[in-house]
Amino acid sequence: MKKLFALLLAITPLVATAQYNPDIIYTDISKAPLRTEIILPEVNGYTLYKADLHIHTIYSDGDCTPTYRVREAWNDGLDIIAITDHIEYRRHEPRWLEFLKGYTGGEAIKARNRNVIKTPATEEGILVDLNYGVKEAVKAAEKYDMLVIPAAEITREPVNIGHYNVLFTTDNNKIYDPDPLQSMRNARKQGALIMHNHPGWKRKSVAKTEFELQAYSEGLIDGIEVVNGVQFYPKIIDRAVTENLFMASNTDIHPTTAEHYRMKGDFRNMTFILAKDKSLKSIREALEARRTICYSGGQVIGEESLLKALFDSSIKAQVISTDKKNQTIAVTNMSSLNYKLRRGRGITHDLTPFQTIIFTIEKGKPLTAKVMNMWCGEKNHPNVEIKAKK
Repeated sequence: MKKLFALLLAITPLVATAQYNPDIIYTDISKAPLRTEIILPEVNGYTLYKADLHIHTIYSDGDCTPTYRVREAWNDGLDIIAITDHIEYRRHEPRWLEFLKGYTGGEAIKARNRNVIKTPATEEGILVDLNYGVKEAVKAAEKYDMLVIPAAEITREPVNIGHYNVLFTTDNNKIYDPDPLQSMRNARKQGALIMHNHPGWKRKSVAKTEFELQAYSEGLIDGIEVVNGVQFYPKIIDRAVTENLFMASNTDIHPTTAEHYRMKGDFRNMTFILAKDKSLKSIREALEARRTICYSGGQVIGEESLLKALFDSSIKAQVISTDKKNQTIAVTNMSSLNYKLRRGRGITHDLTPFQTIIFTIEKGKPLTAKVMNMWCGEKNHPNVEIKAKK
């Protein structure tokens, strides 16, 4: 009874407000926000957490606040994000200082060391708090059960040096050095994992540059983007497998993901992280163990055994009839992913999410296919064998 009375007290002001002006008809905009649920199976006993490890905000050159990035990621169906604002470049600072000139006696302070990609910072150094965007995102994430990985992006000339995300940082203000290798070493001293970003961007090939050879030889690279935005680098799959790097597919988003993905009818780029739970410790362990699968534009990318395990866990196959020569099998896709199966002489079947396809095969023979939208190498797609239960 007490609970009912408290509820009535809580809603009474709302009712009174609504009745205050009976000439107003209120539009129904009070509905809760909708989240796109992306259904994935457990694989090898691990949960597949949906992550984007490359995101920008207004605190570097993005168009959105960290708080919005958290809410946007939740709406898009993600579980984990990394706020990876550029250490060396922050394009909004002049506008902010102009806006705040009333606090400085009416004159705008000139932005300093806000773009030190090509020209080193002066002795004055970077004056802003490079941890602020991460802190804002972590606070906002409490309302959405979203994990935010503390991170930043080391940003230098792209053709010869490149860009690198540093994940699980403890103090972004202590990373910058005029020498990009030293910046990476500074992040490593904090225990950060380092991901090689968009290895083909603005380049004629994905071959390693002299700088990258040095970074790799020092053991500074833990992971690499096989997909960045709309760019997919098939050759990088082989590098990741050969050199024991975790693979990632990220948006590198600067505007909203709605205009790049949702409004075009697709999920955003995601890195599926196979982990025991959604804690920083478990997610880090999964990345170090290279348990990742990448998604972008309907393509699923990763190490072959993980792709096969994902496919096997996603489907249910049942024998529905048999005769003297053949058996008919119903194959159901229980996940949100689409699988393109090629059998025999090149016939392709779309095994779409939560749909069933009927196959008739020779009795006693397995149902085999190549999954054409799964990539385990530059030119390789996994072969799968579908085992049907009677």
